[in-house]
Formats: sequence, structure tokens, C-alpha cells
Amino acid sequence: MPQAVTSRSPQSPSDVVGEFPAADASDVRAAVDRAGAARLEWASIGAAGRSAALSAAARALRERSEEATALIVREVGKPLTEARGELARAVAILDYYAQACVAASGELYPPSVGALLYSERRPCGVAGLITPWNFPLAIPLWKAAPALAAGNAVVLKPSPEAAACAELLSSVLGGCLPAGVFSVVQGEAQAGTTLVACADVVSFTGSAAVGAAVTSAAAGRGIPVQCEMGGQNAAIVLPDADAAATAAMIASAAMGYAGQKCTATRRVIVVGGNEGFIDALADAVSALAPAPPEDGGTVLGPVISRAAQQRVSDAVAAGEAAGGRVLAGGGEIDREGWFAPATLLDGLDPGHELAREETFGPLAIVLRAADLEQAMHLSGGVRFGLVTSLHGRDLDALLAGVAMADTGLVKVNAPTTGVDFYAPFGGEKDSSYGLREQGPRALDFYSSTRTVTIAPHGA
Repeated sequence: MPQAVTSRSPQSPSDVVGEFPAADASDVRAAVDRAGAARLEWASIGAAGRSAALSAAARALRERSEEATALIVREVGKPLTEARGELARAVAILDYYAQACVAASGELYPPSVGALLYSERRPCGVAGLITPWNFPLAIPLWKAAPALAAGNAVVLKPSPEAAACAELLSSVLGGCLPAGVFSVVQGEAQAGTTLVACADVVSFTGSAAVGAAVTSAAAGRGIPVQCEMGGQNAAIVLPDADAAATAAMIASAAMGYAGQKCTATRRVIVVGGNEGFIDALADAVSALAPAPPEDGGTVLGPVISRAAQQRVSDAVAAGEAAGGRVLAGGGEIDREGWFAPATLLDGLDPGHELAREETFGPLAIVLRAADLEQAMHLSGGVRFGLVTSLHGRDLDALLAGVAMADTGLVKVNAPTTGVDFYAPFGGEKDSSYGLREQGPRALDFYSSTRTVTIAPHGA
């Protein structure tokens, strides 16, 4: 196992953002043990005390917003405007769950005998969180904040590519919460495997293959588990959609942040052979040139690593070899950093791997459908089911599409990307396992419900 986790800037790979000691199995178990002990103090301060602590954390993160935003840009290559948005969302998540601490958490029932009958929510214990690099503050917080609000302690295992952002988060929360209630363990797969083996509740975001292993391991222990595992999202464009506006929206949803979002548009299904729209989409994608993420106007920054850059290049080559036609982008970029061009492919069979599996880069394909029913069939013909977007003016057709969609999120005349942090988030099929994330549903996941009966003495 490596002795250190090293994080490099994807736009400037010679820039070492940070090096951190890698936790071995005993380190992870020790962190979970400390969290279990610290949870007793966290529980003893009550709902109002936890609310005050999370509010203080929101203020502390807001005070460090410039530092945190710059670190997001530097460590994961997120364009500056998006990094600012992520920081604002992270603060809002803490504020939201600070108030959730003092919301009603049970129900009163009519008793069958002269007694008091009610339910209450109880924390699970220690929440083990395994998070990716692409939203290095928002995803850890949309897991950690509800876990903490429900009274759990948290041990976070971040992606090595986002190690420095996780340490900043630990610094912010560590200054506002009792010692040990929130901690970070750095490392690779072994650290995550150990965390799943000893936490009381587990939440994971990452690939479908790893998520399946996490689900199996946690279920084998009989503990609650939640996995978010990506998508092969479709944007369905009806014949009456506004070509220019819809093309610009979809291009951004497909290529923004170099396509490195589980909600990014991967497939554009055009109903009725609207060649004018396809031309507009190709123009919109072509206009998104890779640029340094620290520039305020950048939409398309670098991909996260050399391996990711090669994966995109190989995917485009495979598409062309299978008869695909490059409508925009293609090729490679000769500059420092792991940049890849925004690429749009046409002419691939819907059964081709690029149409079925997630590349996780700035690459989308165009598919054609004769009518809405065929479009929805194509949309649902993959193993993922995270988000579908529908675009057009005919309300009857749009509502019919919503009814036929088999994804956890459906957007109408809105991009596949973008998440309201207070609404349930999750997908169907291989995109998700377990209860939904975010909003009130997250509190349900990080707690168990027990029913209490209190009868009069001597009854």
C-alpha cells in the first residue's frame, strides 16, 4: 500500500496540490472507534446543539470561500464559475441540515390501550462515506451533513484526486464539532474496503462496479447501504423544440466540466430527423474550446487525469472505427495538462458500447428516433437510469415522455445536469441502490425508527 496519497492539478500535472499519509486498515478501524466514542458527546448536546454546530460550520466555510473555491479549481480542474457554485451549494447544505436538526423526527399514534404511542428517529452510529473527486465539497457534505444532523459521527474516505479538498473540509468541521465526530482517512481501495467492513451505515458514490461490491459487502453485514453509481443520460429533443436554445443547453450539459458529472448528457435522441437542430448542436459543441479552469469564462476545463484523457481519446477512436462520424471535436490537444476536446459523434448503432456505457468525459452521441415512443425505448435501453431530459413545446408529448421515463430524475426543458440539494436525488437500475440522497429522505437513511409505548403504571 502506498505510504502517501499525492494529489496533482489536472491542468498542471507538475503542480502537487498535496501529499497526505495513506491510512492502512488499522488506521481506518481506529478512526471508526474514535468516531464511535465521540458520537456519545455529539448525542449528548441534543438537537439544538447539533444545529448550532452545523450553522457554525456553514459560517466557517463561507468565511473561507475564496480559499475553498481556488482549491477546487486547482485540485480537480473545475471551471471557476462552477467551483463558486459548488462552494455556495456546500454552505447551503450545511445551513439546511442545521435547521433539519430541530425539525420533527417522529409521529404520534392513537394507542390501542390507554397509553402513549409514538415513533422516534435514532442515529445508526458511525457513517462511513466514500466519495468521488468531481464534487469534492458538495458530495461529502450532502452525505455528511444529514448523517451529522441525525446524530451520527462520520468517517470520510475521499477520492485521492480530491484529498486536499477533504482536508480543508475536515479543518472547517473540526473547528465546529466535538473532536472525532468528523474525520478523514486518506487512501485507495483498501481504506474504503475497511471502512465498509466496520462502519454502521455506508454511503458511496462512484463507479457501478465498485458500488456493486460495496452493496454486497454492506448487505452481508446487515447494515444500511446507499450507492450512487452514474448514468448514461439521454436528452430527448422533440420536433418543436427551439433549436438554438436547446442546442446550447444540451451542449453545456454534455460538455460542461469536461463531462465529468454523473448527470451529464451522454446521448442526444432527436425525434423526427431534425437536421437543423443537429447542426445547431454541432455548432454549440464546437464553440466549447478547452481552456484554463481558473478563467472566469471557461466551461470546458481538463479531465481529471492522464488515464481519463486516454479513455476519451480511445472512445472517440472506437466510435469512428465503428462507422461513427465526428460532428464536432475529435483529435487531441497539444498543451500542458489533461485536456480533451468536446466531441459529438453521429451514426453509431444504439447497441454500440459508447451508447450504452459511461465514458465520463466530454463526449456525447446523437441518435435518431422516428417518434416519441421509439425515443423513450432508446432512452431506457441501457442499464443505467439516473436522469432524462425532454425538450419541446407540446405539453401532451412532454407529459407522455415523463410518464414513460424510467429514470430517478426527469427534467422538462431543463438540462440533465443541476441538482436541487433539498429534493430527493437518485436513479433506477444500475444507477443507484438504497434510499434516496438529499433532502428529508437522507435523514431517513442515516437513522432507524423505533416505536415507543408508554402505559400508565399498574395498567
